[in-house]
Amino acid sequence: MARIAGIDIPREKKVPFSLRYIFGIGLSQAQNICEKAGIDQDIRVKDLTEEQEIGIRNAIVELSIKIEGELRSEVAMNIKRLKDIGSYRGLRHRKSMPVRGQRTKTNARTRKGRKRTVGLGRKALVK
Repeated sequence: MARIAGIDIPREKKVPFSLRYIFGIGLSQAQNICEKAGIDQDIRVKDLTEEQEIGIRNAIVELSIKIEGELRSEVAMNIKRLKDIGSYRGLRHRKSMPVRGQRTKTNARTRKGRKRTVGLGRKALVK
């Protein structure tokens, strides 16, 4: 099992697609890492040698890519800064609503959560 940046990457997939399981690495970044490490992009992770795994780790360091904990904390700090200065985007984050201009009358269920009906309805009339 190849373990890079504290993440067990899938063994059966090709290296660039497997590297995408690491937070902060997309496909083009993964291809750059393979190129820098001198690894064929068609090889599977299970076929990597120990030296090639070390080469991938070194390539990530050389390219100075922020990944996993460091990147997550930076993103969290950026959101906290927006909330603290009271910007519009910060207020949207605070209210757990879509931040980037999406509509909220319908949709936005992922961000807003389960639909809750407001009000109790009508009471029966007493005669």
